[in-house]
Amino acid sequence: MADRSSIGDKASSSIIVDLGDRSYPIYIGQGQLSMVDFGRYIKGKKALIVTNETIAPIYLDSVLSQIPDKTIDVVILPDGEQFKNLDTLNLIFTMLLEKQHDRTTTLIALGGGVIGDMTGFAAASYQRGVSFVQIPTTLLAQVDSSVGGKTGVNHMLGKNMLGAFHQPNAVVIDLNTLASLSDRQFSAGMAEVIKYGLIADYQFLQWLEANVEPLLNRDEDALTYAIKRSCLNKANIVSADETEQGIRAILNLGHTFGHAIETFQQYKGLLHGEAVAVGTIMAAELSVLTGHLSPLDVDRIKNILTAFGLPLKPSAKMTPNEFLSLIYRDKKVLDGTLRLVLLKTLGDAYVTDGFAIEWLQATLNKACEA
Repeated sequence: MADRSSIGDKASSSIIVDLGDRSYPIYIGQGQLSMVDFGRYIKGKKALIVTNETIAPIYLDSVLSQIPDKTIDVVILPDGEQFKNLDTLNLIFTMLLEKQHDRTTTLIALGGGVIGDMTGFAAASYQRGVSFVQIPTTLLAQVDSSVGGKTGVNHMLGKNMLGAFHQPNAVVIDLNTLASLSDRQFSAGMAEVIKYGLIADYQFLQWLEANVEPLLNRDEDALTYAIKRSCLNKANIVSADETEQGIRAILNLGHTFGHAIETFQQYKGLLHGEAVAVGTIMAAELSVLTGHLSPLDVDRIKNILTAFGLPLKPSAKMTPNEFLSLIYRDKKVLDGTLRLVLLKTLGDAYVTDGFAIEWLQATLNKACEA
């Protein structure tokens, strides 16, 4: 495992997600698409690149040029969270079957979190499991969804309710791909970056507060540091708890509330990171009611989210009862008991069911106020 001292280096570097014989590297740096030998992660003669109609025209040729001497098929999917479903997933399976891919094939996810999650789930399922590689092209995917092996698709009744844990062979993060990212998508990714400071890395939170302007300007040094530190935090947590039996659950700060918003909006409203930002404020408000955070702490969280252009309220009007119903479909509900990720202090998260229902109701009421 890399240590924190290594993340200050600007040069290309790698972090190891330590899972024993299933450990894998995260390559981070400028120009990685033309530097990494993707062929070393393809054990058979064939591979399938899964990408979308937005990313394919920009980066597909670069990846193909790095995989000589292999038969490479490509499936290009529609772009958007609303397409992260079983119908779209079946397009991947159809291509694999039509092109006669066997158990030695490797899937390559080229795109954002939607592409990564669906490709990983297809890899986990096809012929009971094949290899895959993550090439995340959005900030959110680079710092969060591409690392850790969570894969899946959405259902109209709940986000990410169909999926599997399936680790990639490698994660290749080329910071140059962020040049094609819209400002809104960039801000959505920052919600997950901020999360790491809130749940486990207070020094990083302080650094983020001091570096809003260079990050918004996509300064190379600042962005490299933020991505490396986020990935290191994620890798350390995943190495300690691969299948979310304990500490890994803190990575879901704001996600239970955020997923409810996304499901209510049928995945066509707030982006995932935007919904997580709103959910983070709700978790912080509830943490005040539990006696941990102070209102000043909540203001501090609101300030940094606002600085990066993130919303603090759901964009579509929801009733508290609608919110509550969707929350209870979350994966963190066990035996009918809702567990949430809350904050003891800034930089220290925990998972608990130890909150009064009236506190939760008050939090939902406040979030749903006009």
